[in-house]
Parts: sequence; structure tokens; C-alpha cells
Amino acid sequence: MISLVGCGSSATAPDPSLTELAAAEVIAATQEGIKRQQSKASSRAFVFHYDFRLHGLQPGTPLKVWLPVPQTNEWQVVKPGEMIAPVVPTETFEARYSNKMQHFDFAVPESGEASFRIPYEVTRKEVRLEELDSDEPLPGDLFLTANNKVPITGKATSLLGGVALPPDPLKRARAIYDLVDDHVKYSKDGEGWGQGDSEWVCDSRFGNCTDFHSLFISLARSKGIHARFEIGFPIAPDVQSGLVGGYHCWGWFHVDGKGWVPVDISEADKHPEMKEYYFGNVTADRVAFSTGRDLVLEPKQSRPPLNFFVYPYAEVDGNVLDRKHVELKFAFDTPGHG
Repeated sequence: MISLVGCGSSATAPDPSLTELAAAEVIAATQEGIKRQQSKASSRAFVFHYDFRLHGLQPGTPLKVWLPVPQTNEWQVVKPGEMIAPVVPTETFEARYSNKMQHFDFAVPESGEASFRIPYEVTRKEVRLEELDSDEPLPGDLFLTANNKVPITGKATSLLGGVALPPDPLKRARAIYDLVDDHVKYSKDGEGWGQGDSEWVCDSRFGNCTDFHSLFISLARSKGIHARFEIGFPIAPDVQSGLVGGYHCWGWFHVDGKGWVPVDISEADKHPEMKEYYFGNVTADRVAFSTGRDLVLEPKQSRPPLNFFVYPYAEVDGNVLDRKHVELKFAFDTPGHG
């Protein structure tokens, strides 16, 4: 057992042989859990509607807007639909993580508002640990180094002090996954959550998906495991359409021979019966929009790097637009239904 009281507390290290045995047992349980799922990875097709309105603005003021754009990759195919926007955007990529975005540069209309509607046709595939098999090269140390709110030394990593982790990278990641799930409770009560601040969540012991996965990434990187942050939106399972209340994020870590392996620890915490599944597997009920933290947009924003990038980012006359002027509406529907 790992006894955790807080980030300033010492952890009780288990006997290494017992750690190895426990790790072997949970990996076996994970594989058994997968077998209880469908016989092969599932997929899901839907249209995601990314709509928002900027309002209460001074007519004629210079306005710049950046939007994240979901990209086609191994796990999702994305086809943009017909956009409604005040002007035609420029499509760009940020340099560090190759996130795609659209940039709008125009003067605020006489109405003092601007509306945007962007539909995306998405086919998303479930990720299954047992089917992962990749020798994709890593981008140097990009996913080993610290981010502003994701340190790899200090308070957060003290959680691992005295803990004997298995040498096998997959088992080591699983031990960290369990540690984070045990240490943090999913809750959006109070203040401070949602910043993906590893040290904050280490002390508070509650938060949302950004907090869970930031702590996981801090701990993984501190032990030499390449790990990255991904953010997008959840799609409700078992229904054909609906509103989407906000973003969702998850993490990935790299293992030779498997490639990038996903974790969704906040979902595991909310749904304990799925804890085995969410190590190495994620459902098709999501769409990814961007990767990474501390993002410098293209063209470069006037203000500091973004903590993460999933909602519209706007600057009015060089200043960040207050969220009170932004009305968001995200939704999805399924082609051929309703």
C-alpha cells in the first residue's frame, strides 16, 4: 500500500517484490477488463458544432481571434464543414506541438458583436492497449521537460519519495496512474481547480481532468517517461445528439513497442468500475483539439503563452478579451438520426 496524506508528507514505500506482483496483477486485470469490452476497437461518427458569440464590444476596435482546429490523426478523421464567420480566417500552426488553428483579424462590426459557427464531421476510433503497436520516433525531450504548471521536480514529485516503482515502463506508468487516482478526487467545488497545476492539486487533492493529468504527467516525466497532455471535448455515450457542457482532457505516455498509450484518470475516478479500462484505453466518445501546454499561437498573441488551447482566444486592441464578452455553445449530432 502507498500511504498518502499530502504533498508534504512522506510516502510509505512497499516491498519491491510486492510492488512487482501488484503491478503484474493490475496489468492482468486490465487485459481481462479489455476482453470484457467489445472484441475489437469501436468507432463513432458524429458532427461536432463549435459555436460562439463575442458581444458587448466597442465598434471599430481591432479584434483578433484564434481558434483551435481538430486535426485528422491515427485516432480521428476530421472534415470541416461550412463555416459562418465575420471574415475568412488564415490557417496556421504553432511551432512547438504543431497544433492547427484559425486566425481572424478584423474590426468589431457596428453591432458590437461577432458570431462564429464551425461544424466538424468526425469519425473517432477507440484506443485499445492490446492493439497498440508502434515504433513512432519521439520528438526529442519535448515531452520530458517541465511546463509552467507541470514541474518535474519539487512538491508534486515528492509524492513518489520512497516509493519503489517497477522498472518496466508500462508497469511504472500504471503505478503512477493508481497513485494519482488514489490521491485526487474529482470535484469542481471551491476555487483553484481547472488550471492543470500539479503543485496545487497535489495539496488540494481535488480537481478536474486538467488537474489529474497534469499531476500524472509531472510524475511520469520525473521518472523518465515521456508524457503529453491532450484536450478536446466529450461526446455523451448512448445518445445521438446533445449539448456539450465544456472541454475534456486526457493524457498519453510513451512505451517502446507500444507507442503512445492513453490514460483518462479523471474518468476512472468518476467511474471506478472503469478504472482498469481507462489505463491504456479510451473510448471513441471524444474529439481532440490540441496537444500541450504553454502555447504560443501563430501569429503570436500579445499576452503570455496559453495554459492550454480549446476555447476561443481573443484580443481586443492588444488586450485579452474578458470571458464575460464570450458566449460559448458546443453540441453534437449524429448523421442520419433526428
